[in-house]
Amino acid sequence: MIKQFLLYLSTAGWARSIVTNWGIARRMARRFVAGEQLEEAIQATKTLNERGILVTLDYLGESVTNAKDTEDVVAMYQLVLDRIHQHQLQSGISVKLTHLGLDLSEELCVTNLRHILSRAKQYGIPVTIDMESTAYTDTTLRIYRTMRDEYDFDNVGTVIQAYLYRSESDMVALANENAHIRLCKGAYLEPADRAFPNKADVDKNYVKLLETYLGTPGSAYLCIATHDENMIHAAEQYIAARNVPQSRYEFQMLYGVRGERQGELAKKHKMRVYVPFGEAWYPYFMRRLAERPANMWFFIRSFVGT
Repeated sequence: MIKQFLLYLSTAGWARSIVTNWGIARRMARRFVAGEQLEEAIQATKTLNERGILVTLDYLGESVTNAKDTEDVVAMYQLVLDRIHQHQLQSGISVKLTHLGLDLSEELCVTNLRHILSRAKQYGIPVTIDMESTAYTDTTLRIYRTMRDEYDFDNVGTVIQAYLYRSESDMVALANENAHIRLCKGAYLEPADRAFPNKADVDKNYVKLLETYLGTPGSAYLCIATHDENMIHAAEQYIAARNVPQSRYEFQMLYGVRGERQGELAKKHKMRVYVPFGEAWYPYFMRRLAERPANMWFFIRSFVGT
């Protein structure tokens, strides 16, 4: 119940205006967000790289409703790519299609994405097209396939969410296409006719999907995005038993979560951390609270104590 309520709040405008004005919320969000400015994210990336950890940088934002605003988003991502190249950072980027104007028009979104991909291909920097709610799943996969084929760029990837019933068939198709996929559990509020409502079923499906994907012959690449130790253990067992080469997978975690474990994994596997930054941190912050209710209770205690 708490998780569903927090996911609802992540999209509620009235809640955003209240929470973003609380100093304690901004301070707690810094646990999960590198900062509001790009240079803070660049410094966080340098620190992680020094520990042998790869990064993907994400300029926070989604559901843009003004076409003019998307120009600023594209400009920021191009600047991010320039900084990655300039500092020779071990980092890619992640983009949300609604941040590039998908809710306004698919043509606008794709044009904006092309501007970003052209700069990324110039530098050889990987790009992941993030997955949002199921309202966008088909469109996201279609745009991903178009961009992957149009740019003939191996480092263009997308995301599949294990809590969706449809993900098994999507993963089979994508594995046969040698796609670059980040597998996560899913962090949006979805109805029971589209997504597994119980965590145990999501966990079971996550393991099934990663084994299916890594077990498919070819060069399909899997980003195992999880903080769940059971999922990590299952993945490591499968990788060891099947002698899966490191050219086929990496582990991924979020900035601010299980930092010590990230370092341990980096000693044995490729390990990448998702580093978000920007002023539009509220929806991302609320979804992080929803993933682990204990974070919510810490937030409440901190607020009451102020």
